[in-house]
Amino acid sequence: MTEPSFTLKQKHRLSVAPMLDWTNRDFRYFLRLISKHCVLYTEMITTGALIHGRQERFLGHDVSEQPLALQLGGSDPTDLAKCAVLGEQAGYNEINLNVGCPSDRVQNGRFGACLMAEPKLVAECVAAMSARVSIPVTVKTRLGIDKLDSYDFLADFIAQVAHAGCEIFILHARKAWLQGLSPKENRNVPPLDYDRVYKIKKDFPQLHIDINGGIQTLDQAKYHLGIVDGVMMGRSIYHDPYLLAQADAQLYAAHHAVLSRHDVIREMLPYIEQRMVQGCPIKSITRHLLGIFQGQPGARAWRRHLSENAHSEGADIRVLEKALSLVPEASAFIE
Repeated sequence: MTEPSFTLKQKHRLSVAPMLDWTNRDFRYFLRLISKHCVLYTEMITTGALIHGRQERFLGHDVSEQPLALQLGGSDPTDLAKCAVLGEQAGYNEINLNVGCPSDRVQNGRFGACLMAEPKLVAECVAAMSARVSIPVTVKTRLGIDKLDSYDFLADFIAQVAHAGCEIFILHARKAWLQGLSPKENRNVPPLDYDRVYKIKKDFPQLHIDINGGIQTLDQAKYHLGIVDGVMMGRSIYHDPYLLAQADAQLYAAHHAVLSRHDVIREMLPYIEQRMVQGCPIKSITRHLLGIFQGQPGARAWRRHLSENAHSEGADIRVLEKALSLVPEASAFIE
């Protein structure tokens, strides 16, 4: 059966959120073995780090990770445009501006969620990037910040940024408190308001609106997709990545064989060997694989063996092969 083809907007039915220290190239390669279609995101990369640091460190990826979005943190239109060009040249399919991170460090750099208070500046940033690249420029944002949290405030923000050329918005369905809450607390304490995201979609039908925040299962994702255009999932995927195994069939009507959990790890082995030759220690990769057997017999033995042995001097893929042997093998899920 011929696999369906999709535009980037159609691929946005499901995406995996940018997560600091987690959504690096190794984890993304791993996820792509499980789902062929969902959009993957880098960690947030600041414009300063990209312009002044080693670009390969931040932009390096495997072509198999596509569709792949580069998330940028910054507020200077010129610097953001320069970084957007670097991202497009490196092969990324989308440039995403972070207008949602609430950490103090990000605020001090004048980017992230605090930019919601400056919609004109965000619009200028989007316009500057859009003028320099041919790939979509998207924005991930909150519903509001501090006391700037009315629906009218959010709608005005969306309208101004959309007018500058942004057609895809990812809305984390919570406001952010810039003072008094840690980034972790900001992921859980402000209450979810899915209805506000739904209203944005109703009032801006021409825009592609993705919803993010508190979504744990594909069934929940399918419910939201009856109202908005896309769903972004984060920590639930990191801790249980095999949730994606049914995503292509259920969300994209793509009926291909799905690798078993064991086969996903086997497919990772040549990649891991290549990365180790490049100087990447195996422990920095195996930490992303701990959740593959979540809820399965042998999961604890798998995690324990990797946690206790991947840090050892001279550790190589034999550590993974041994850990894999501790987990009873099941047949692949086929849709």
